[in-house]
Amino acid sequence: MHLKDKKLGVIGTGKMGSALIKGICDSGIIAPSKVYASDVYDLGLERMRTELGINVSNDNDLTVVNSDIILLAVKPQILKSVLRSIKDKITGEKLVISIAAGVPLQEIAKELEPETRIIRVMPNIAATVSEAASAICPGPTASMEDAELALEMFGAVGSAIIVQEKLMDAVTGLSGSGPAYIFPVIEAMADGGVYEGLDRDSALVLAAQTVLGAAKMALEFHTHPGELKDMVTSPAGTTIRGIKELEERGVRAAFMNAVIASAKRSRELGE
Repeated sequence: MHLKDKKLGVIGTGKMGSALIKGICDSGIIAPSKVYASDVYDLGLERMRTELGINVSNDNDLTVVNSDIILLAVKPQILKSVLRSIKDKITGEKLVISIAAGVPLQEIAKELEPETRIIRVMPNIAATVSEAASAICPGPTASMEDAELALEMFGAVGSAIIVQEKLMDAVTGLSGSGPAYIFPVIEAMADGGVYEGLDRDSALVLAAQTVLGAAKMALEFHTHPGELKDMVTSPAGTTIRGIKELEERGVRAAFMNAVIASAKRSRELGE
């Protein structure tokens, strides 16, 4: 069975939840009339009902009852209390997907019936524009069909891969938090352009498109990033001067350490 035949319930419509709802509706894999969302905040719910045409409510039980797939998009700190409140409404036919950072499958399973099918996913905010990077980890009770449904759902809003759960903290540090590392890079590159005389709008377009183009080359060329860098870097040219500045100021190490620090925090949230 494909996603088009399923009804999706989303509990939590903050930045990540709303990004996924928008991406899923825009992709057309699930009709808005088959999407149910609940949250304690009316303003965001009403905006999505108006803009996307989905069903909204303040009642999580209503979302669960009306859905085949329940997507939990709440903060890790409140996930367990949400699970306890909806436990009685989650029947064996329903698939539970959690995107709560750092919360292991085992901890989710403790709050639900033993036979509950659970999948853990770490997407990122780029789902808003259907360019998310998502890692999927099916629980022991999830079927192959469940995993394929998750791949279809998150693949419709970007790229999705299946990983072992022990790697989910690394995924959180890399792609889950990653967009926030790149936005300051775009801003800083644009600032450099402004310093050299470009107007702000032009500089931002050039900087953002440069990052987008570089990412697309990395994905489509299947070539080591170092080789791609060498394609742009001519002897005694302008690019190598810029590369030298980045290396001297430890930019590469800073990005590595950002991923490591974020992964560490993800592990702390799961403790």
